[in-house]
Amino acid sequence: MSERESLVEIAEKVLRTEAEAVGALIGRLDRSFEEAVEAVCRSNGRTVVTGMGKSGIIAKKIAATLSSTGTPAVFLHPAEACHGDLGMVTDEDVIIALSNSGETEEIIRLIPYLKRFGVTLISFTKPGSTLAKASDFVLDTSVREEACPMDIVPTASTTAALAMGDALAVALIKRRGFREEDFAMLHPNGSLGKKLLVKVEDLMHTGDGLPVVGMDTPMTDTTLVMSSKRLGMTVVCNGESKVAGVITDGDLRRGLQRWGAALFGMKASEVMTRNPRMISRETLAAKALSVMQQHSITSLIVPDEENRPAGVIHLHDILRHGIV
Repeated sequence: MSERESLVEIAEKVLRTEAEAVGALIGRLDRSFEEAVEAVCRSNGRTVVTGMGKSGIIAKKIAATLSSTGTPAVFLHPAEACHGDLGMVTDEDVIIALSNSGETEEIIRLIPYLKRFGVTLISFTKPGSTLAKASDFVLDTSVREEACPMDIVPTASTTAALAMGDALAVALIKRRGFREEDFAMLHPNGSLGKKLLVKVEDLMHTGDGLPVVGMDTPMTDTTLVMSSKRLGMTVVCNGESKVAGVITDGDLRRGLQRWGAALFGMKASEVMTRNPRMISRETLAAKALSVMQQHSITSLIVPDEENRPAGVIHLHDILRHGIV
């Protein structure tokens, strides 16, 4: 067996061990998990997540995930807590303590002080441990073995704790009714903000930039409108100024193949595609892009409440804005 193969086998064993550790959590979810979610929801304070060593790193990630999804959270270093940082804890907070053994000295030392504050204590730990006995709610994240060959280095245990933290965060998202718009407000910069904040109405062409013709408009004039507005299409409206159809560059090409030069002697109503794709102005631009990709089109009509054309959003405008 080559060295490369042996290293691959080691990696496979690590992944299997950690996958089994996470999978084992599923069967342990019970009323305690639901009560822990409700306790965080009821809290008028913050969620304070604490852990020592590698568990502390996982605790920081859990706090960050909670904060970014609508649950204000901070990390508390358990060693620093006993040197003044306990001042960040109030009686309205909820504490989430991570300890694989449930006997971590720095965590255990905090328990009397936390009880003095009267805060709710949720633990990710081993049932029956000192931490578990002192907790209001225990989420069993114990593992059969670590992934390292010495069964010492925190590997499967930290993976299990991280997964439980994600489960808690997602459950809170659902429980709070946290929406994409709420997420966007917490992530105003970068691609996430662009995807979740920008709506169709922010990018659509309106007023003089909107290509519109009537059903009786000759195709010669229709072509001129399409060319001047530079969107590769035009909306076709009926006598009540409501959307009746659309003519695109593709319709012109197909029309020339079918009718030749006779196309330019026809009316817009004879060439248009009826029942065109439309989208609400309140829809996220990212969703508009998805619709365009799904139907292999480059623009969507934005109607008003009376089905009159209020705007047109084009693929290029979405991509130019960095929404991909």
